[in-house]
Amino acid sequence: MRTTTTPGTVAELVARQWGDHRPGLRYGETVLSHHRCARESAARAALLVALLPPGAPPHVGVLLDNTPEFPFWLGAAALAGAAVAGINPTRRGPELARDILHTDCRILVTERAHLPLLDGLDLPGVRILVTDDDGAYAGLLAPHADARPGDAVLRPGGPGPGDRLLLYFTSGSTGAPKAAICTQGRLAAAGAALARQFSVTPDDVHYICMPMFHGNAVIADWLPALAAGASVALRRRFSASAFLDDVRAYGATYFTYVGRAVQYLLATEPRPDDRDHPLRLGFGTEAGAVDAARFAERFGVRLVEGYGATEGGASVQRTPDTPPGALGRAGAGDDLAVIGPETGAECPPAVFDAGGRLVNGAEAIGELVNRGRSLFEGYWRNPEAEAARTRDGWYWTGDLFFRDAAGFLYFAGRTDDRLRVDSENLAAAMIENILARWEAAAAVAVYAVPDEVAGDQVMAALALRPGAVFDPEAFGAFLAAQPDLGPKMVPRYLRVVAAMPVTATNKVHRVGLRRAGFRTPDPVWWRPAATAGGYRPLTAADVAALLEAYAAQSRAELLDR
Repeated sequence: MRTTTTPGTVAELVARQWGDHRPGLRYGETVLSHHRCARESAARAALLVALLPPGAPPHVGVLLDNTPEFPFWLGAAALAGAAVAGINPTRRGPELARDILHTDCRILVTERAHLPLLDGLDLPGVRILVTDDDGAYAGLLAPHADARPGDAVLRPGGPGPGDRLLLYFTSGSTGAPKAAICTQGRLAAAGAALARQFSVTPDDVHYICMPMFHGNAVIADWLPALAAGASVALRRRFSASAFLDDVRAYGATYFTYVGRAVQYLLATEPRPDDRDHPLRLGFGTEAGAVDAARFAERFGVRLVEGYGATEGGASVQRTPDTPPGALGRAGAGDDLAVIGPETGAECPPAVFDAGGRLVNGAEAIGELVNRGRSLFEGYWRNPEAEAARTRDGWYWTGDLFFRDAAGFLYFAGRTDDRLRVDSENLAAAMIENILARWEAAAAVAVYAVPDEVAGDQVMAALALRPGAVFDPEAFGAFLAAQPDLGPKMVPRYLRVVAAMPVTATNKVHRVGLRRAGFRTPDPVWWRPAATAGGYRPLTAADVAALLEAYAAQSRAELLDR
């Protein structure tokens, strides 16, 4: 039986598959053994060594959906001592070219479905391999069909723990994405640690439905399966409607999620057999306590919320005594603190009133900082961003948190999700968690829009459940019944959207929401007096009057930032 003792490299994990003829990869009707996966990776490792120009950075871009070729090339890079840059297929034009060239990819592996994305792009020195072409790709692989793990390496001695394996881009919703460096040693240790944490065995099947160009699917799904000898099942692209059918067909026991994926699953039509499946666990981020409880009640599956960026600079680990709403305590080896960005001092513990409302948010909310040993390995060719992450010798996560008196950490949003209303600091994530309790809401996003005079106002985008209609009186009654919703947290503007705008990794595209503000063709409801009264539709006349008020205060330009 495969053990989960920590190996030195991911290459060792890939090589362990050799000779294991149990099912290792499922994709549609295709079932491949672990041995076959290792053989395919070894062949591609040999091809990679043969094709890379001498002296070029050993980087290969992978522009693929979740097909078997993606894990084959991850394994190939590991065996050869190269690095994979996951290329986001939702990027376009110059942005897409920038991602490929910024990571110094000399080889780009793609498929016919994505070739139109490359039309007209200037990609000097990049060789493009099309995995489902008319035979040229198979012809390139044919001479290497008998390669074994270890036969083809880019440097004598083979890959080591310090060799780069992944260059994974951050979300990049507020600017050019940064390519985080992940080495073989760190990734191998992460896979083994997650396999131990979740008691993964060779009998498990990990369902990979999140995109593999993102760190979640590879680090939290593929790697622990590889470490424990479990098999993986691939879904080309996430589908909420096909989720349970896939889980049953593949016998899946574990999956990962990010962003709004859990909300999409909850929005599907309930079925009598929703609990008839082998799934035992889901692991991810941003589901929220309310939706996690709904998921467990409906599907009988526990969701474990985690915190740990692809960069590896900080992690929060959940323990059995973690209270509702908290993520856990600092991970092993981390010295985490909540630091006030303006003061540089540690924030005081959170104070809650009898209703559970945070009453000292202005003092308690700060940026999560790792003051101890950090696993952050830098960004590829981005020293400015790297310096900003590690200023003063600490690792700054860019995420807002607060800590209770017992030391448990609560996520409060990104640093650019902070709102300042009437001189009080608020966190978008806290308000979202409250609004998500409304039964009619399928998805919620909270963000700041400038106030006409000073500071911000709270705006929320609501996607409703099928068949639901926004009822301002019912929503107002719901808000009034929430004991932990402070008066300044109540949204002034409500945008009702047909579907929440999201990135390719199902994270809410907040930049677009903030940029549009209340100037959108979607229905917008508002409270003209921010401290009293119910919601009414925002009319064209209201918008004109608001714009005049902004102009009178010389704040109109803030609406376009």
